[in-house]
Amino acid sequence: MASSDAPAPRRIALVRLSHLGDVVLALPLFHALRERFPRAELAWVVQREFAPLVAALPGLARTIHFDRRGGLRSWLELRRELAEFAPDLAIDAQGNLKSGFALACSGAARRVGLARADWREPLGRFALTESAAPAAGEHAFERTRALCHHFGVQSEPRRDPALSPDELRAGRDRVRAFELGRGDVLLQLSPARDIRSWPLEHCEELLAQLGREDRRVLALSGPAEEREGEELRARTEELAHVRHWVGQRGLRELAAFFAVAADSGVLYVGGDTGPTHLAAACGLPVTVLCGPHSHLRTGPWPIAGTGAHRAVRAAAQPACAPCLARTCTHSQGPVCMRDLDPSEVRMALASLRSA
Repeated sequence: MASSDAPAPRRIALVRLSHLGDVVLALPLFHALRERFPRAELAWVVQREFAPLVAALPGLARTIHFDRRGGLRSWLELRRELAEFAPDLAIDAQGNLKSGFALACSGAARRVGLARADWREPLGRFALTESAAPAAGEHAFERTRALCHHFGVQSEPRRDPALSPDELRAGRDRVRAFELGRGDVLLQLSPARDIRSWPLEHCEELLAQLGREDRRVLALSGPAEEREGEELRARTEELAHVRHWVGQRGLRELAAFFAVAADSGVLYVGGDTGPTHLAAACGLPVTVLCGPHSHLRTGPWPIAGTGAHRAVRAAAQPACAPCLARTCTHSQGPVCMRDLDPSEVRMALASLRSA
């Protein structure tokens, strides 16, 4: 049945389990579904660690958690919760075998997913009853857009997490406490074990360079990179222009901080990670540090170089970059990130400041 001919659903289950950046990129689909089917109840099926970002979305009736380490028990619990919700429409916005099984667990008569070419693991398509048209480009956001179009939403839906006035008020207090303003910089750290991580000595050098430009900088680390945050704080304790937010927890708290920082003219620097996507969705101009991954596929949206965002790569890239891999096989390790000079990042920030 074509999407335009189908009856309006009463209950919709949106399946986007992980990761943080991909959950952020699925927010426009949630907003599009709310616009297209305002009377429908909507549930989001998501891994427990990312659920706090979506649980407070206005118009979301239910968050259904999936524990990826819970084995058979997790699948049985997922099936029970979905049966209780009883969706008549389920949408797979992820496109792999795990999400395909989650879609099958929905029990929905109508099960929609991506076009075959857009699935990472096409075997997961066994649960579909219909598919969207192929994505118009290689960026991950284009797959979300294809699903929006499938349901008749042609306009560009909002991409933010729909923060409440209270959340934004807390964000304003946090930005004020860190004394951040126009032209200042947020530097998001990454765990050293991640091949997308920029070396701490480069972060330290960038902080020193930005200090010479009279910019304040906030070095930001979450639970995964708390050790790196503590180490950088110890290295830069004598730099008066540097602030630190170490071990930050709370995805909506972070989103509110990003949204207010964006309104205050603050700039963002980070690798191709979940917080970077969240920063872009909340309006921050992003300078993304690129190495093994391609900003044309998985970087901030809109694609860096086409608007407020910038992508920076090492001047001399190894032949294997971008490799799109999660582990590095280069004989000298992730040289694509180690060779990315702080001066190149500073110049990208300068171009944003003058834009």
